[in-house]
Formats: sequence, C-alpha cells, structure tokens
Amino acid sequence: MENTFWFLQFLTNLLILLIGIGIVTVVVMYIIDVTQTTHTIRRNFPVVGRFRYHFEHLGEFFRQYFFALDREEMPFNRAQRSWAYRAAKGVDTTVAFGSTLNLTPTGTPIFVNCPYPTLECDAVPTSPLVIGPHAAQPYEAKSIYNVSAMSYGAISKPAVLALSNGSRMAGNWLNTGEGGVSQWHLEGGADIVFQIGTAKYGVRDGNGNIDDDKLREIASHKQIKMIELKLSQGAKPGKGGILPGAKVTDEIAKIRGIPAGEDSISPNRHPEINSAEDLLDMINHIRDVSGRPTGFKAVIGAYGWLDDLFKLIRQRGIESAPDFITVDSGDGGTGAAPMSLIDYVGLPIKESLPLVVDKLNHYGLRERIKVIASGKLINPAGVAYALCVGADFVNSARGFMFALGCIQALQCNKNTCPTGITTHDKKLQRGLVPEDKAERVRRYSETMRKEVGVIAHSCGVPEPRQLRRFHCRIVQQDGRSVPLDELYPEIESAYD
Repeated sequence: MENTFWFLQFLTNLLILLIGIGIVTVVVMYIIDVTQTTHTIRRNFPVVGRFRYHFEHLGEFFRQYFFALDREEMPFNRAQRSWAYRAAKGVDTTVAFGSTLNLTPTGTPIFVNCPYPTLECDAVPTSPLVIGPHAAQPYEAKSIYNVSAMSYGAISKPAVLALSNGSRMAGNWLNTGEGGVSQWHLEGGADIVFQIGTAKYGVRDGNGNIDDDKLREIASHKQIKMIELKLSQGAKPGKGGILPGAKVTDEIAKIRGIPAGEDSISPNRHPEINSAEDLLDMINHIRDVSGRPTGFKAVIGAYGWLDDLFKLIRQRGIESAPDFITVDSGDGGTGAAPMSLIDYVGLPIKESLPLVVDKLNHYGLRERIKVIASGKLINPAGVAYALCVGADFVNSARGFMFALGCIQALQCNKNTCPTGITTHDKKLQRGLVPEDKAERVRRYSETMRKEVGVIAHSCGVPEPRQLRRFHCRIVQQDGRSVPLDELYPEIESAYD
C-alpha cells in the first residue's frame, strides 16, 4: 500500500509539473506572438494562430483523401492515381456504373471506336523499333512505354533498384536523368538511356565540359543503349537541375563529380551550344565517341530553331541527324522548380508534339528521327493520344513513381518523402522494399501496354503504333469534337 501511495504521489507531482510547463510555454508563446510584427495572424490571434501553419501543411496530405473529388485534383487526380496503383498491384482495373470523367471540357480526347474492332486472334504485339541506324551500336527498343528521366539523388537507392529490376522484367528502358549512372542502375539489369544534362554529371572534366574518356567508360557498359542530351525539361525549361545539398550524399557527389553536402545547381543551358550547328556537332560527337544512338530532350516553346536544325540536317545528310527527339511537356515534372517556370513556361505536350511531328514530316525526317513523348502520360488514354499524334514511344516518370507507391505528398524536393522514393533518410527508405516494388513496376508497364492495345483494338487496328490522328477526336469550346487530323492535318514532305 505504501508503494502504491508513493507511486500515485509521483504521478500527481509529474502531472502538476507538466501542466505548469504547459502553462509557462503557452504564456511565453503568447508574449512572443503579440510582440512580434512579422506574422499578422499570430499577432492578432496569439498561440491559436500557430495552428494555421500546421493545418496548412497537413492539408497537402489529407486534401486528396477527404475533400477533393475524384477528377478535380492536380497535378494528378484520384482517378488517375487509382488506375496507376491498381495496374501496379496487378488487381482489376475495370470500373462500374459509368464514367466519372466529364467529356465536355475543351481539349478532352475521345477515341473513335470501329464497328468491326480487332479480334484477339488478329491482334499483334508491338514490334521492336530500331533507333539509331547510323550509330555503331543501334538500339532495338522493345517497349512503347518507358521510364523517363529521374536522377539518382533526386530519387533514392531503393527506388532506382526497383525501377531497374522492374524495367528489366518488363522489357522497357530506364532513363538515368542528369545525375549520372550509379551501380544501382546497372545492378537491376535494365536497358539504360544515359542522360547528359547541362552540368555533364558523370562525364564532366574539371571545367564542366564533356570528358571523352569518361564518356567511353560509361558507354563500355553493355546496358547503356542510348544517350540523351538534355536541353530542357518540363519542370523548369530555361533553368538547370536543382538538387538540394541535403540530398547530395558522399556517394552521389562522387558520381556527379561535385562537393558533398552542397546544392547541385546545373547551368541553365549547355554553354557550348549556341546554334543549330553547335547542337548537331555535339550530338554527332557524342555518338561517334560512345557508339550509341544519341538524341536530345527539349521542352518546345519557340520553334523556329527546329526549322534551322532540320534544314541543316538536310544539308549535311540524314546520317548527321539526332537519332531521336524527346518532346517534354511544359506543365511540370518530378524535379524541383520555381513555380513561375513550372506553371507558365513551355508548351504542353498536346500542342508541342504534333508541331514537332509535322515539322519532321515536312523536312522528310520522320522515319530517320524517332519521337518520344513525355509529360503527364500516366494512363492508357494519354499514351494512346500521343501515339495517334505520331509518337513512337512514350516516357513517364511520375507514372512509375505511383507504381513505386508515391502518394503525391509533394515532398519530392525536401528529403522528407513519406514513401522513401525521393529521400535519403534511411528510416523513410525502409518502407520501400525494392524486390516488391520491382514487381509493381513490371506490372504497371505491362498493364499500360495491354490497355493501350485495348484502345487500339477498339479503334480497329491490330497494334498501338498503327493508331492515327483520325482515330482520336478533340472536344472544342462549343462541346462538339473534331478529329485530330482536321486540327492538325498531316504534313507531306517537301523533300520527296
């Protein structure tokens, strides 16, 4: 009984102490709030006003679950994410009781079904497509849907391992992003597209220029199938990559050739590329040194430079052409970026993709230069639209992030990603098990290809690359839809 009494006395004293500390804390916070002059809400509503910032932060996480409707959230709504999750998990992707998609907004694509759709026995798998016939080692690409650029550093080691292993199993390629090739890219066994950004990470010399010996070393890995020269990206056209110092670990710094713990800021463009001549010279130099098909990635804004480039290719000969062009949408991507760029700079893929394809047709280069579309194409309809317009391949970063378990917490640039995808915090990475998530990557890629095929078969063609512009209509302001081939008539070559 005596021990019990003393224990209760201790708890009572502890409770009084905690209450006292709480009261003192509230009083101190009150005094601080009413005397500070920076925050109006805290000055007018001391102590209570502090909760506003906490709730504002929590809103990023809970808004998508409790308040946003299935089709209204940005950048990806619940319906889009749910399809990606179900596809990655290998569960039923069908829905019932009618579509929740509003088909009346301007720009909505509607595919025109054929009265005699393709029978399963007549459907054929998408054939591999050769990229870079004039390179020493052309690449026979098997998948129409592939992993877009995400750097090791921007994403974590387990995320890279899962993407590489899953891509190997699915037969699609994995783009390294501008952060260089890590052992985790190679360990998974996937076909790899090595991206060279404006800072030349992984192949830079002491002055930030391309080191040919390092480029040859990179190309010595058999998994490196292509090289992509990044001119700009959807998240921040006109600005270089941004990797906060908190995410520049010793390993990442070594791969990139930069100091650890410091912000990794790439130049806003390649200093040595000032013209179509410079761009073509750089592409041919990289291809000659590496032996790999080489192309470039760009967000399209101004487009007169494309005419200059394509005219120059016609003068030099089509063997001098880039082997592919990756057309990135101007409405953002996985990278951290100023809001002014991510919101307002660069054409969206729906406008830029037909523009590039039409110019290639006009200059007679469409067969020589393959077109890769990138930008918010995480569901089958978006991929099918890109193929209708004229893309040969589609890349996605955020779609595969959803396959890894991304919940759109919008913490990608803060090293606090709750799913372990974009953080180097070991405690948070623990939740991302590469072996499990690799299977999700495989299933997502395979399900995407399958359901794009379903759209193609509904339109009456045996495989997705046979989709054409007349297979898709676009809703206009008056609510009527117009065929894509009327909005963007096919351009005939001026060089035949």
